[in-house]
Amino acid sequence: MAKISINLKEGKVNKQSNIIIGIDLGTTNSLVAYIKDGQPVAVKGVDHKNTLVPSIVHFDENNKIIVGESAKEKLISAPERTIYSVKRLMGKSFHDVKDFKDHYGYEVIDEDEEKLVKVKVDHRFYTPIELSAEILSELKRRVEQDLEASVSKAVITVPAYFNDTQRQATRDAGKLAGLDVLRIVNEPTAASLAYGVGLNNEVDETVAVYDLGGGTFDVSILEIRAGIFEVLSTNGDTFLGGDDFDRAVVEYWMKQYNWNEKDIQEDKALSQSIRLLAEEAKKTLSTKNSFSGHVNHQEVSLTKDAFNELISPIIQKTIQACQEAVKDAKLDIDEIEKVVLVGGSTRIPLVKEKVSAFFQREVFDDLDPDEVVALGAAVQADVLAGNQKDVLLLDVTPLSLGIETVGGLMDTIIARNAKIPSKAGRNYTTSVDGQTNLKVAIFQGERDLVKDNRALGEFILKGIPPMPAGIPKIAIHFIIDADGILKVQAMEERSGVKTEVEIRSQYGVSEEEMAIMLLESLKNAESDMKARGLLEAKIEAKNIILSADKFLKANKELLSQEEYQQTQLLTIQLRATVEGADKHLINEAMQQLNTYTHPLAHRAMDHNIATAMKGKKL
Repeated sequence: MAKISINLKEGKVNKQSNIIIGIDLGTTNSLVAYIKDGQPVAVKGVDHKNTLVPSIVHFDENNKIIVGESAKEKLISAPERTIYSVKRLMGKSFHDVKDFKDHYGYEVIDEDEEKLVKVKVDHRFYTPIELSAEILSELKRRVEQDLEASVSKAVITVPAYFNDTQRQATRDAGKLAGLDVLRIVNEPTAASLAYGVGLNNEVDETVAVYDLGGGTFDVSILEIRAGIFEVLSTNGDTFLGGDDFDRAVVEYWMKQYNWNEKDIQEDKALSQSIRLLAEEAKKTLSTKNSFSGHVNHQEVSLTKDAFNELISPIIQKTIQACQEAVKDAKLDIDEIEKVVLVGGSTRIPLVKEKVSAFFQREVFDDLDPDEVVALGAAVQADVLAGNQKDVLLLDVTPLSLGIETVGGLMDTIIARNAKIPSKAGRNYTTSVDGQTNLKVAIFQGERDLVKDNRALGEFILKGIPPMPAGIPKIAIHFIIDADGILKVQAMEERSGVKTEVEIRSQYGVSEEEMAIMLLESLKNAESDMKARGLLEAKIEAKNIILSADKFLKANKELLSQEEYQQTQLLTIQLRATVEGADKHLINEAMQQLNTYTHPLAHRAMDHNIATAMKGKKL
């Protein structure tokens, strides 16, 4: 009997599908797939032509959101309102992306280099999680149209190189899109499953998966024994891919035709036109010997030989990563039995040629390299649905586990569905000068605020040496053993002060309670995200206000009267917005204060260094 769900927003009654979907959330394009008549199929759009959804989000003048092909058309006409390559921003700080921010047509914001980046459109600020959720929502709509039923469970793939922050950001994006993300699966594992590798538990194999997408590259060496996938090694670069081939072509044309880089960067529409033409050249030269086109009334051309020369150093970087991966796996090249190609950039003949030469064997590229990861995600989803009996699934944690942080936020340390046994940790610090004790409160659940989750216990880390706020390094580790017993450890790394607590049983949650908690987390995902965003903005703003007050007090003599008064005014304005409930206004006020005081802070630093060099006391 089919379950029935009610769409409260549209007043419709939807049939609920039990199918678990597989999603490849890509840098350039994204796809969704599921098992149909025993085979994985990638879902086409309403035109029944293309399985690829460009990973592009556009905000129109009325702030209506457009995703996919329609958004791609806006790259030239409205580049500042059209967000692409958002996967490159997932879980990244401004420090990670500051060298690339001028390459984007849109505005990447964050003056604090250690905080996660935000994207600004008009006077609104969006996180990469929110933008990725829009792409996932579009994929969810696409598969629901195909099935004529609603879906709520998914497997989402990520590069094997993604760190814990990037994986958690992907999981959060899924939740915000109304999806219960059952697994975050490594893309190489998914690609192997698409080729049937690992589905026969009587066959043992060692496989290399070379994945060159639009924005990320990784190579993984997998050992598959009795249906169990083990990653022996992985190497790569989360900032290397087809986008870099495009960039090499753009830079070649700039030299060839004496274009001024500054003029192009300032003209966002022209910048996008050139980038898209470079992408077209790359695709054309995969099958032809020459390319010609027009941009801004200028005819441009490129030969296949010149293109190969441009991209050879980039491909060589990937081959070096392959060498490192094989070395780290402690294998000889001839011990690798299969090489699987993944990602649209592997269509380039020179890429295929170099990879085949390095591994000394023919490569597996029969499946569409754009679709192979999504197809594998669908196979993994089918395994989770219990339809693939030969693939081993290890026991997993039923709900996320984390601690309470400033503002009553839940910071997940071990995510729901992590394999057991499991160990994960994060670093924290104090928020008050001279703090000697730290309360660690442990919670379980999927909501963003701890008040909506279940408290499991708490303990106090005592004896932290008194230091200024932000200086202590406190490592908190969660360890779950094979019996499901959770142990939480906290240690101040500078002094070695340490304590721990043990929490037994499956954390006291019945199957029914667990189902209710998951349903609540999906239903409230949007409001939870808004509440978290507002709290985080307020905490960040209060820290900036504190810094600004200290800066004014310490450097009054160095500032002109106008500079002092303007900094004071911007600080007062920020303080006023913190009292309100508009995250975007707080972010706008923070940005204005940061932008104005940035050169003043540099000037003060230079002055203080010069004073110190003269032997004067700071």
